[in-house]
Amino acid sequence: MRTLYIINPISGKGKKQRIARMLEAKGCKIAFTEYAGHAELLAREATEDVVVAVGGDGTVNEVARGIVGTDKILGIIPCGSGDGLARHLGLSHNIERAFQTIEEGECKQMDAAEVNDRLFFSVCGVGFDAVVSERFAKSGKRGLVSYIRQGLKSWLNYAPEKYTIDIDGKELNTEALFITIGNSDQWGNNAKITPLADCCDGVLDITVVDKFNALELPWLAYRLMTGSVHKSRKVHCYKGKSIRITRQSEGAAHADGDWFIAPKVLDIKILPSALKVIVAKR
Repeated sequence: MRTLYIINPISGKGKKQRIARMLEAKGCKIAFTEYAGHAELLAREATEDVVVAVGGDGTVNEVARGIVGTDKILGIIPCGSGDGLARHLGLSHNIERAFQTIEEGECKQMDAAEVNDRLFFSVCGVGFDAVVSERFAKSGKRGLVSYIRQGLKSWLNYAPEKYTIDIDGKELNTEALFITIGNSDQWGNNAKITPLADCCDGVLDITVVDKFNALELPWLAYRLMTGSVHKSRKVHCYKGKSIRITRQSEGAAHADGDWFIAPKVLDIKILPSALKVIVAKR
């Protein structure tokens, strides 16, 4: 099959240069993004059968937006700071193995999702983690250490919000630290905030996290990294196809690692089997 590799020159620091050299040596067709949103345009206009995102969650989101609902197939060579969807799909961060998956892997049909008509493929959310995403983006520094630093700073003065959550017609009123809706099982870096999620099951997973004190933070972090956060008494998990979240005012939200200002009402829905993606053969 004909394949186009779309490379984000910002993601992955020096790693993407090695990937570009490897792809050029193999005679692969390459396109470099030049601005935000360019990967989506390149993917939409591509005539190739397979369009590969070489970058992080943001690059994957853009490429997937460009081909969702078509016969084109998404490939991923992950080299971002989180790589949530790639990790959920079990894709290797080793360049040669990732390339081998593109060449020899199998195609599967996965779901996509929308939050207020904004497409996402891994997770979206509101609350504390959205505020951290905003501050992380504005800091200009990448990486897990920088994200944790922004999280600790935000923790000192963040107060939970009141929410009304409608899940497939069933209403829940709650006060929460944050709410995450997952098509995949994680934010990235194997931090599994929606650990029971499956991007091919036709439903979204909702994780609602209560306010907790600082002494509980290490224990919750441990649960995140071991995929057992749903077992915590501070965490409440649900599943649904159509979710409406109403809060008291507009504010920060995030989708696939990118933050944005969203209105006080967020409508989120699943788009079953909307995207073809290459994964390693079982």
